[in-house]
Amino acid sequence: MRENPTDFRVFGPDETASNRLQAIYEATKKTWLAELRPEDADGGELSPHGRLMEMLSEHTLEGWMEGYLLTGRHALFATYEAFAHVIDSMVNQHAKWLEKCREISWRAPLSSLNILISSTVWRQDHNGFTHQDPGFIDVVTNKSASVTRIYLPPDGNCLLSVADHCLRSTDYVNVIVADKQSHPQFLNIEAAINHCAKGVGLWEWACTDQGGEPEVVMASAGDVATIECLAAIAILREKLPDLKLRFVNVVDLFKLQPSTEHPHGLTDRDFDSLFTTNKPIIFNFHGYPSLIHKLAYRRTNHANLHVRGYKEFGSINTPLQLAIHNQTDRFNLAIDVIDRVPRLQSTGAHVKDWLKDRICESLRYGDEHGVDRDDLQNWKWPY
Repeated sequence: MRENPTDFRVFGPDETASNRLQAIYEATKKTWLAELRPEDADGGELSPHGRLMEMLSEHTLEGWMEGYLLTGRHALFATYEAFAHVIDSMVNQHAKWLEKCREISWRAPLSSLNILISSTVWRQDHNGFTHQDPGFIDVVTNKSASVTRIYLPPDGNCLLSVADHCLRSTDYVNVIVADKQSHPQFLNIEAAINHCAKGVGLWEWACTDQGGEPEVVMASAGDVATIECLAAIAILREKLPDLKLRFVNVVDLFKLQPSTEHPHGLTDRDFDSLFTTNKPIIFNFHGYPSLIHKLAYRRTNHANLHVRGYKEFGSINTPLQLAIHNQTDRFNLAIDVIDRVPRLQSTGAHVKDWLKDRICESLRYGDEHGVDRDDLQNWKWPY
């Protein structure tokens, strides 16, 4: 914002501070062209020269943004995940327009429509069920593969890498899904850049299958989904240290589609190399589970792909309670592994029972205290 004072704006429906983007106010203020009254001085955030476009109307803001981009300038749209649906049809039409513009030789490149989805489903523990809907990305997957891109960075450095790529791009609808809360940092910036450039990859330090075949593949897409998946892996490494386990993280969602269907898609050989052709895959996903099946249904090992995601179970829960109700939590994921690895179905019974106890305890603690236990909500990778 500081370095582009005349040709970059941020658009958001009156939620800049709520989405934890208030650092923008250090560089600019909200655009305000009406009369300023004494009571408006509270926040000190209004100015006729501000570069931040805010009002509680996603429709108006998205229309402003499209017009701003059409003048050759650049922008970012930031909104609550649940209410991105308000602009479904507008994004649909812009994607269709971009796709047809590719057929017109005299059309100049246009800065991409960059949408940051924050205040996500998994951290709506105070707003509750009304604010829990990760379905905007489902809508975007219906549009042309030539113009749509969806990124789910697992940590802050991956978010920086993805955002840098998207803001430099032209002629796309880029959707970035990133929660506003503080979360663990897993990759340094060099590793994050490499991981995001690939779009999907193994995290060697989380795997235990080096030098051989895995017994199970655990995968994730999304920041909170990745935390819970890694926490499950940490439990399994402690309780079942001989388990051969592989961890795969997906940043670029369209990597799951075949390369024949999307330019970012993996070839069948690359997909099979990562996910195997015959081993169980436990996939923890940010959104609705059906979307992963939609993208990967043609893959060799699809019959062994078991997706966990949001299933419309929610209330004013703690974060871990919400995950448990949707079976995306570390305990249910570890149970899933025990159920899917043949040799563990009987030998893993004691660990499985211990995990069920942890689920009961976590739900009870959340009900009694209104928060999750400190060691669970502030979990860090232990290895």
